[in-house]
Amino acid sequence: MQRNVRLGLCLLMLLADMAALAAGFAAGLRIAGVPLFSGDIWQPLAGGMAAYGIVAFHNQAYNPECLTRLTCSLRSALMAFAGTLLIFLLVVFSLKATGDLSRLGISTGILCSGTLLVLQRLLIVHSVRRNFSDNLFAQLLIIDDGVIPDDVNSMILVDAAAIGIKADLDDPYMLHRLGTLLHGYDRVVISCPADRKADWAQMLKGANILGEIIVPELDPMAPLAVENCRGVPTLVVARGPLNLANRAKKRLLDIAITVPLLIALSPLMIVIAIAIRLDSPGPVFFKQERIGRGNRLFHILKFRSMRVEQCDAAGAASTRRDDDRITRVGAFIRKTSIDELPQLINVLLGEMSLVGPRPHALGSTAEEQLFWQVDRQYWHRHALKPGITGLAQIRGFRGATETRRDILNRVEADLEYLHGWSLMRDIAILIGTFNVLVHRNAY
Repeated sequence: MQRNVRLGLCLLMLLADMAALAAGFAAGLRIAGVPLFSGDIWQPLAGGMAAYGIVAFHNQAYNPECLTRLTCSLRSALMAFAGTLLIFLLVVFSLKATGDLSRLGISTGILCSGTLLVLQRLLIVHSVRRNFSDNLFAQLLIIDDGVIPDDVNSMILVDAAAIGIKADLDDPYMLHRLGTLLHGYDRVVISCPADRKADWAQMLKGANILGEIIVPELDPMAPLAVENCRGVPTLVVARGPLNLANRAKKRLLDIAITVPLLIALSPLMIVIAIAIRLDSPGPVFFKQERIGRGNRLFHILKFRSMRVEQCDAAGAASTRRDDDRITRVGAFIRKTSIDELPQLINVLLGEMSLVGPRPHALGSTAEEQLFWQVDRQYWHRHALKPGITGLAQIRGFRGATETRRDILNRVEADLEYLHGWSLMRDIAILIGTFNVLVHRNAY
């Protein structure tokens, strides 16, 4: 039944794709003033739609995973759309048929079709998730003296001992019984003691099914993949979140924005520096050790907002509202976030990025616990360069960390940013930062 449902949904997605392409080009032709029922137009467009169906099928655009995974669905559909456009344009130019087609109509049709294609894919994935959730795939959980997960919703549970199935590689009839049991399922998960895991793994390898074995002892390591080192299997537990190309794009964005900003804001920074010197004796900048990328220490720069004799180099005491350590100028520049401007120099030096997890002082605490004692995942956030602003900041998680939840909110937001990085998200966070430059927690 579940396979039939998936097949029906995949056919629906195919029809929705074709409808989106037809409606998009119809809208484009209408905007260009071309008659909708002109055979000279729809004949090549019908060929293009057929080509899209073939390319999309080859590109796994109708794989059942596209029903529930939005990124997979959009990527495969848009790649097929781009490939079809390339084929369409090559054929049109090779046949020298460009004069017979409305360029405005074709251009507008391409834009409308691409938009409708994305919108209907969004709608289908959202509807399937809401109405089917995990019930779209048949899943079997075999318990062989192992732990039972807390959430077994939509899974069929089988007690291996009760039905007489065990991991026996020397008994062909046992493997036959297992194969018969697994027939019709899309995924099987085995829960068993450590000494049986290898045998169950061997049995599943020939079962023609997605097979998994519960390994609770690996949970503290949270492995990403399995690799091999000189013939010995290894667990991959960490890898850099950004590849070389993405690191280059992020750095180029930093440079492109930081250099003009430093030039434009230099008069303001000079005025602030003079005001700080006139307000209280001491240096203009406050330097403090912070944790940077790769958990390496660096010195962050800020405009000094506290009296020199009361500055907290370790950051052990969070700044409080109406803190008597803060100078008059310091209160203003902290409230308006102007005290953060010297960090543009850190960005220019490559120690920070415009967007990233905010770097914390070594002595920062929440409920008398150091940040990394509150949550060990705290160290994960340093896989990226620290930022002047970040996802946590635009969500309002800033100011004093009085409770454990204060730092947990920051860590959760930082890890979400780390695992879902994109250049457009950086730009969106920079835009969102303008809304929180002046914030009730900035003091």
